[in-house]
Amino acid sequence: MATLLAVRLSRSSRLKHLVANIPRSNILSTLLVAGNEQFRSITSYAILDGPASRKDIRVSYNGLYKSFPYQAWARSFASDKSELVEAVVPFMGESVSDGTLATFLKKPGDRVEMDEAIAQVETDKVTVDVNSPQAGYIEKFIAKEGDTVVPGTKVAVISMSADGATPKEEKKKSSPQSSQQLPDADVKKAQPPPATPTEEAPKDKVATPTAPPPKASPLELQLPPKDRERRVPMTRLRKRVATRLKDSQNTFALLTTFNEVDMTNLMQLRTEYKDAFLEKHGVKLGFMSGFIKGTVSALQHQPIVNAVIDGDDIIYRDYVDISIAVGTPKGLVVPVIRNAEKMNFAEIEKTMSALAKKANIGSISIDEMAGGTFTISNGGVYGSLLSTPIINPPQSAILGMHSIQNRPVCVGGNIVARPMMYIALTYDHRLIDGREAVYFLRHIKDVVEDPRRLLLDI
Repeated sequence: MATLLAVRLSRSSRLKHLVANIPRSNILSTLLVAGNEQFRSITSYAILDGPASRKDIRVSYNGLYKSFPYQAWARSFASDKSELVEAVVPFMGESVSDGTLATFLKKPGDRVEMDEAIAQVETDKVTVDVNSPQAGYIEKFIAKEGDTVVPGTKVAVISMSADGATPKEEKKKSSPQSSQQLPDADVKKAQPPPATPTEEAPKDKVATPTAPPPKASPLELQLPPKDRERRVPMTRLRKRVATRLKDSQNTFALLTTFNEVDMTNLMQLRTEYKDAFLEKHGVKLGFMSGFIKGTVSALQHQPIVNAVIDGDDIIYRDYVDISIAVGTPKGLVVPVIRNAEKMNFAEIEKTMSALAKKANIGSISIDEMAGGTFTISNGGVYGSLLSTPIINPPQSAILGMHSIQNRPVCVGGNIVARPMMYIALTYDHRLIDGREAVYFLRHIKDVVEDPRRLLLDI
């Protein structure tokens, strides 16, 4: 085992003086000298000084040349296979400062591969995996579930071979003697003698009664305990969603307007071309792409709906980034389809499918959810008939889609059954007047009921 000694000098003559005074019996290879442009060649010496530790040693050393002190530091290294590495919390995004260590995916002693997830950190936006930097065995966990962690926090220690961290099953097999019970005589000898009843506590130590627990504030809601109930802390994502939605209600002047859409023509278009669409583009043709294209067209005709209030100013956006609300087992996430005004049906379907898959498996990044100028929420996939969606701040409006049901409608003086959908637009009445909101929703209705309008931009 060896320790690498690195020395930083400023003059070549002092280097010669130092090398001349180093015992040749201690020289293993060469001495690494760096940090000065006067040196044209690089050499290095490794000094044998016994077993290497795993800690860096930094000292101030005056050495052999007394008139010029220089720094020397020793950095340990080892060639054995039981070297340890640490798994740390990765960078979680520019707007995320910390998170909660939600769960461990492995146990101490488990085998892990490089970049395999061993734990998950839950933030108020996404769930981030903590991966193993090397293949090996988990020796121990440093952090605990429920701890608040930041990027760089040490979570686990990984041994790069089974010598440093043997699985639990192997440890039990390798030490069978530890499971054997001691003889009764040995047990009696090992037990400490019981305390005699005559011993008394010191008189100067007076037992003080414990302070009663603080009473709850009358403003706090205290639910009485009941049977068959359990209290579970809210996840960071759920708390973030609750805060943002409540802020939306407190900030915006929310108003919702409704309309209904005859889905006959869009459903007929999908039925007629879905096979050819799938064969050419490799993705299924759904209804969402039609509504997104209709929303983009409506935003271009009513740009105030795509705007936002910033202090005393109004910011108009000449681009359209559509946020799609996706419900996942861990909570609501809103990935963004960027520059939707430049996309065709196939590009929208492909982007939406990729984002939905990432959201459901929890691999979506914060950058893929940041921004957005308008949100579409499709509660119809869960069977919702009618709702009033809440604006996703800092946007100014949100479109709510609902389930399709056959209802009797009057067409050409005749009552016929048609597949109908209720749509809702919730908007910030501080910025958007009722006239613009009704025109916006009416334009979506016209485009969806007659998709040919998209080709003519009318």
